[in-house]
Amino acid sequence: MTLDTIARPPSLVEKVCQSLVAIARRDLQEDDGWLPTERELSAQLGVSRSVVREAAKRLELQGLLEIRQGSGMKVVDKLHKPLSSAVHMLVPDEKQRLVQLTEVRFALEPENARLAAERATASELKQLKAAHERLKNCQDFETQVLADMEFHCLIAEASGNKIGSLLMQSLSDLLQTSLSHGYRLVTKDQAVADHGNVLDAILARNATAAATAMKNHLLHARDDLGLKKAPSRR
Repeated sequence: MTLDTIARPPSLVEKVCQSLVAIARRDLQEDDGWLPTERELSAQLGVSRSVVREAAKRLELQGLLEIRQGSGMKVVDKLHKPLSSAVHMLVPDEKQRLVQLTEVRFALEPENARLAAERATASELKQLKAAHERLKNCQDFETQVLADMEFHCLIAEASGNKIGSLLMQSLSDLLQTSLSHGYRLVTKDQAVADHGNVLDAILARNATAAATAMKNHLLHARDDLGLKKAPSRR
């Protein structure tokens, strides 16, 4: 005997969360991302200010809103914040965070590259080429790290898989730390060559080659950081 899932209607706070997200998207396109005041939202949505306040707090925890005392609520794109905070609590040792991040990247990024080779639009291919050129031509450390990170995030977007793209965005803080460590130890030459191999495979629509090139790139990155696999837990 199996039980059917019981559909639970959304609570009032959840409904307000949905409304705030819709308002936020509209205002972000039309204005600078600031939402109406708590009082105005309460009147507009026909709910109490406490319900608006609770919904806003939930969205802030999710990285979609930023509540600024005395200023109001601003739409932000900080979806990585909840995951990043949780990872730092669960894995306090930085080296172990880098080891485990690398394991996740091996599981995620070759597939992102494979899908990008199959699905990337002309606009996304243009953005990937531009990001690669920025890494090749940059002279300062900070631009190097950001260009490298952008390339990987763009591949995730080009995969056409929204969840995979969101996962890469959520890992952005950890990825930036990993890249910063790596570039302090080695030059960008290997990364430029590896990115070029990945890009060439994606441009050629060769999914298998793209996945292999990404895996090789991650192996080089792991070696640059001097990381080993996490020990068995058995």
